[in-house]
Order: sequence, then structure tokens, then C-alpha cells
Amino acid sequence: MAETHILLVTFPAQGHINPSLQFAKRLSKHGVKITFLTSLYATSRMSQPSSFHGGAIDLLSFSDGSDAVWSVDETPKFMQALNDHGSKAVEDAVAARRAEGRPFTRVIYTLLVPWAGQVAHRVGVPSTLLWIQPAIVFGVYFHCYNKSFDAADEVIELPGLPVLRRSDLPSFFHDTNPSVYDFAIPTFTENFEMLDREDHPVVLLNTFDALELEPLRVLTNKYKLMPIGPLIPSAFLDGNDPTDKSFGADLIQKSEDYVQFLDSAEKETVIYVAFGSYSELSKPQMEAIEEGLIRSGRPFLWVIRGSENREKVDGILSRREELEKRGKIVAWCTQVEVLSHPSVGCFVTHCGWNSTLESLAAGVPLVALPQWTDQATNAKLVQDYWRSGVRAVKKEGNGEIVEADEIERCLEIVMGGGEMREQAKKWRDLAKEAIKEDGTSNVNLKIFVDQMINH
Repeated sequence: MAETHILLVTFPAQGHINPSLQFAKRLSKHGVKITFLTSLYATSRMSQPSSFHGGAIDLLSFSDGSDAVWSVDETPKFMQALNDHGSKAVEDAVAARRAEGRPFTRVIYTLLVPWAGQVAHRVGVPSTLLWIQPAIVFGVYFHCYNKSFDAADEVIELPGLPVLRRSDLPSFFHDTNPSVYDFAIPTFTENFEMLDREDHPVVLLNTFDALELEPLRVLTNKYKLMPIGPLIPSAFLDGNDPTDKSFGADLIQKSEDYVQFLDSAEKETVIYVAFGSYSELSKPQMEAIEEGLIRSGRPFLWVIRGSENREKVDGILSRREELEKRGKIVAWCTQVEVLSHPSVGCFVTHCGWNSTLESLAAGVPLVALPQWTDQATNAKLVQDYWRSGVRAVKKEGNGEIVEADEIERCLEIVMGGGEMREQAKKWRDLAKEAIKEDGTSNVNLKIFVDQMINH
């Protein structure tokens, strides 16, 4: 029988690499060989590249032309360069394998690299989209593609989805969306154009059945949607592989002493604050969070990228010395490790999908301060659909930041326990059920692998 070998292509950002790499690990458990392809910008910064060298996952990279951190203003130029260089890298990888007589079985690609699917289609290799946002957001973009709603409407009602207000839509639909992100909706449109080229399109999603049952079912006449998540290291979910304690590809060096701090705190007392690998908060917003934490009087662990540079942080926070009497500031951490620690009582987050799903899977309630892309939609779902957290609201007349009073209010609600904490623990238990041997996500992955082998 021919070897089943996947070329897995992902966007070179932490929030895309993590679930993609965890998906690769899951596939490898089913005897699938994976070549993991992303840009040199990402692979050169990975802190644990040895994690790829177990034999089942090969790491392959390509230069995007600069291999440097890009500024927001350069985003359109960067996306075009990634398209051009990445397309050639996929084509070259497929040709090389064919020349060896061991062709790739399939190309799997994530949502910001539709060019990988286009190349696969052009060179005659089957392809599959790995959707790393919630199924509900997939539904929003699907209905946008089919022109089923007007983003200017105040209330949006779509089949199988929760009722959304205009402010709940991903930021790319808003009039305030910066022009440098004008690529986003056309890029998502390309994903659906790719799916429409296939006879029986399959979409793999980083979610699980119980979490989004109706949104997953409503499009079954159009696509085969297969939830295979949560894509989270085994040690913090099913426990079947206790050595799988991280995603294995951090682009930022983590701090070393935060676990001891968590160990010293009582159960469910620590406020964990983190805004992902990309979001940059304004100085007034940082100071409002600082003031909210001081007022809460509770221990906290706050991830501020670059905080190893004390002068930089002192220029942002005006009361750092007072703040650090109560908690700890670190530059980076293994987030799934923190969220799974018994001392953590809530998570103040931008509500990116990885952070949201990791929090749900850990049973930790959320305080949501969404910034952009799908985060406002995720925050809406957390508060009104899954009821496992609260969205902090900006004061009318001051739409720039969430103020300290509101942050303090939200912290009191979430840290007070009650139904919100119980809901979070319910989702944790259902997430673990989904990836058990006979769980829906694990069964879906087995079906997908069997279909590839027998294709």
C-alpha cells in the first residue's frame, strides 16, 4: 500500500501554526506522514524545531522574499509576496515528491493561504481546507460569499447561526476596517471558490460537535463539515500522551518562572491576562487593565510581550511597582499549561479562536476584550451562546478603550463563580468527550484518514 503523505501548508503566524501543528501530530498518530510547510520567517524563530524531527513530521520552509517582521502598512505587499513565493514552494514540493515516485496524497491548507489549494488543483493533487476559526464564523463568510446579508444591517439573521448585530461581525466587515486589510474578505472568498470546484468538498474545523451543533449541521447540503477539535496538546486535553505538553513551535521565547508563581496561589484565584502573539494594545488600554487589576486585589499573571525590557514596560504602565506586589508580568508562556493550572480562575483575553477554545477546553471563564478579525464574534458567542464569560463593554462616548471600571466589573462577575464557571466546566468535559477514542472529533479524523487511504 502506498504511503499516505500530506503536505500541510499554513500561514506563518503563531495562531495558525499552533492548531496546524497539533493537527499534524494527530494525523501522525494514525500513521500519516506529514510535511509541514510555512515561511522561513516562522521556522527560523521556532524555539523547539526538534519537535518536528520525530520522523512523522518533516519541516519545510520557503523564503517570502524578506524573511523579516512586517509592519501593518506593509501587509498588502507581504500577502502578495507570500502568495507568489508560497505558490512556487508548493509546486516545487509536489514536483520533487513525484520525481521520487512517492507523490503527496493530499494538500491541506489553512484559511489565509488559499493559493496552496489553487496550486494543488492545478497540479492534480486533492486538497482540503483546515478551518481554524469557529464553524459560526465559517457560516458568516459563507453567507457573505453568497451575498445572503448586508453587513450594514444592524441585525443579521442567518440560517443555523445565532442572531448577530453588526458590531458582532468580524472586523473586516466594518467601515472602520483599515484599507491594509482589504485583502481579507477576497481571500476568504477564494477559499469558497476553491470548495466550489470540488465534487464533494470536505472542510476540517478546529471545533467540536457539541459546541456548534446547529452551525455545523446547517451547511451539510453544501459541504461535509468535519469538526476534529479542539486541536490542543494531549497532556491538557485527553491525557493519552502526557509528553505532549506544548504545540512545539513558539515564535517567542517563553519565560521560565511563572509555574512556581501559579503553584504558590490558591485554587481559582489567579487572573490570567494575555492578548496573543499579534495584538498591540494602546498605552491607555494597558493602563486601564493595570488599574482594573490593582482594584481587583487578586493575584494575576499578565503576559506582555517584550516585558523582559523593563524600561519599555515602565513606559507603558504607570504603577508597575504597586501592580507587581500582587502578581507577575512575563514576556511569554505556554498558554495551555497556564489555563490548565488549578490556580487560574479566569482569563482576560482578546478572544482569538485559539485562546477562546483553549479556555473552553480548560474550563476557565473569560473576560473578553476583542480587538479585530473574528474576535468580536467569538466574544459574542462566549457571552450569549456558550455563557462561559462576559464581554467588556466600551463606554459610550469613549469608543477607544475599555475603561478600568468596566474591567473591574467584569472581573468581579467572572471571579464570583456561579453559573458562568459551571458552564465553562461543562464545555471542558464535552471537549474531552469529543476527542476520546469514540468521541465525535476523533471518529471524524479516523473517517477522514480512511477516505484518504482508500481514495
